[in-house]
Amino acid sequence: MADGTRIRELVARRAEAMRSGDAAALTADYLPEAVAFTLAPPLRHAAPELTDPATLTAWFTNFDGAVDYEVRDVEVVAGGGVAFCHSLHRLSAVPRGGSGAFVLWFRSTLGLREVDGRWRIAHEHASTPFHMDGTMAAAVDLTP
Repeated sequence: MADGTRIRELVARRAEAMRSGDAAALTADYLPEAVAFTLAPPLRHAAPELTDPATLTAWFTNFDGAVDYEVRDVEVVAGGGVAFCHSLHRLSAVPRGGSGAFVLWFRSTLGLREVDGRWRIAHEHASTPFHMDGTMAAAVDLTP
């Protein structure tokens, strides 16, 4: 199977794991030395936080019900055991005790390495654009 196909399958499995709240599946994709720059503070996340399912399990408890998650426009470049991919992601959920769901589109880039025949995440970066009009407000109203 081509590397690009295998990486797209990894991304699709991760989206399904988000929707089903499968923290163990999500954390299993990270290399032990992985670093992530996610939407949530702090500025940098690393092991053991990234590789411990308890961290994500706790995050899922912030919502009433399941998280809805979509990935689209996945682009992959791979070769020589390294790859990167970028895509657009939609996250929607009802905050615990909230009256309705929020919807947030954001950008994601993964840096991957093939280790023992399996693609694993070495670096993850998620970002939300912000308005550069002086307000510096996150542009959470954008959709593709």
